[in-house]
Amino acid sequence: MKQMTKSTCKLLILLVASVIISLVTTMNAIAKITFSKAQPVETYTVTLVPAENGSYTITPTIPEDGKLPAGTILTVKAKPASGFSLDAVYYTVKGGMWGTTSYESFSPTTKIAVTKDMAVGATFVPGSLVENINVTQDIVYAKPGIKPLKYDVFSPKEAKNLPCIIIIHGGGWSSNNEDIMRSLARELVKGGRYVVFSIDYRWINKLDGETKPTHMHQLIDDVFGAIAHIQEHAAQYGGDPTRIAVTGDSAGGHLAEAAATLSPLIGDGGFGITSGVYQYMPSYLPKGKSIVDVKNEITRAIKAVAPSYGPSDAADFKMFVEQTDQGYWDAISPIKHVANVRDRVLPHFIVRGTADALVTHDVVQRYVDVLKAAGQPVQYSQVDGAGHAFFDWKPDAATRATFARYGVPYAAQMQAFFNTVFYKG
Repeated sequence: MKQMTKSTCKLLILLVASVIISLVTTMNAIAKITFSKAQPVETYTVTLVPAENGSYTITPTIPEDGKLPAGTILTVKAKPASGFSLDAVYYTVKGGMWGTTSYESFSPTTKIAVTKDMAVGATFVPGSLVENINVTQDIVYAKPGIKPLKYDVFSPKEAKNLPCIIIIHGGGWSSNNEDIMRSLARELVKGGRYVVFSIDYRWINKLDGETKPTHMHQLIDDVFGAIAHIQEHAAQYGGDPTRIAVTGDSAGGHLAEAAATLSPLIGDGGFGITSGVYQYMPSYLPKGKSIVDVKNEITRAIKAVAPSYGPSDAADFKMFVEQTDQGYWDAISPIKHVANVRDRVLPHFIVRGTADALVTHDVVQRYVDVLKAAGQPVQYSQVDGAGHAFFDWKPDAATRATFARYGVPYAAQMQAFFNTVFYKG
C-alpha cells in the first residue's frame, strides 16, 4: 500500500508538472498575442500651412486630427495663382541649429515621407521675379567629402558677357545650403545686368557626417573651388569670368571676405603642415590649369565685395575653430589680409542690422576701420531695426516678411553699389 502510494504520488507530480508547463506555454502565447495586439501603430501629426497666391493638394487626404501612420508617402501638387510662380513645396520639422529645419523642393509635384511631426506647405512668388531669367539648379562642382558641393545659377534670358555675382550662404558654417539665398539672387538679377551664382560648401567639424572633422580653411578651399568652376563655365550662362563680385551673409559674409582678401594665399604648400605656410587648395581645379593660374585668375577677377553682418577675425568665431595657434587664426581672418589700395582695389559694401544680437557693430566696425586705413573704398550701412540674417529666405511667413522689409531694399542698394564698379559712366 505504501509502494502504491509512492507510485501514485510520482504520477501525480508528473501530471501536475505537465499541466503547469502546458499552462505556462499557453499563457505565454496569449501574452504574445495580447501584446502584439496592444502595440499602437506609430503616427505623426501633419499640419497644413495655408497657401498664399496659390494652392496645393495632398494625397492621401490628411485626417481632421492630422495623424498619419509613420512612413506614409504624401504627394503634394502645387499650383500658383495667376501672375505668380512656384517658389517651393516644403515641409518643416523641429530640430537643427535654429530650432526648426525646412526641406524644400522646387518641383510642382513632390513626394514627402512622413517620418516626424511636420508642417507642410507651398510658397509662391510674383511671376515677374522669374519670368525673365533661367534658373539652373544643383550644379555639382566638387565632392571632397560625403556631400556633393553644388551651386545654382540665375541668369537673365539672352545674357551675354555679363559680370558675375557669387553669393555664399550663412548658417554658422554649419547649416543651410545655397537654397536659402535664392530670393537675394532673384533681387540681384533684376534688370538683367548680372549672372548670379549661389554656392554651397562643406559644414564645419563632422556636421556633414564625415568621420574626420572638416576645418575652417577647408570651407574656404570650397569657396575657391566653386569660383574656379564658375569661371570655367560662366560663359555658358552668359557670364564674364573675369568680372566677379562676391557677397554673403553671416558666416557667408566671412567667406565672401575670405574669397576676396585671401585669394593671394591659394597654393599647394599645404595649410599649416609646414611651419608658417598657410596655402589654400581649391576643392576644384580646372583641367590644364596650374594652381598659380587659378590663384591669379581668381585674384584678378574679384572686383567688389559685399559681406553682410559677418565676422572677419577668427577671434570673433573661435568657438567654431578647433585649432588654437595664432598662425592658423590669422590665416583664416580676412581682417589680417586687407591689401593696400595701391596694390589692389577691393571696394566693399557692408550692412548690419542695429538689432543684430549675433554680430555686433564693433565686430563689423573693426573690419571697416582696417579697410579705410588701407585706402579701400567702403560703404557701411546700419539697417535700423533689423536683426540678424535678413537676407535669408525660408518658407515661414516671418522670414519672408523680414526679407520683404529689409532684404529687398538693401539688395537694391547692393546692386546699385555693384553698378558703380561694373557699369561706371
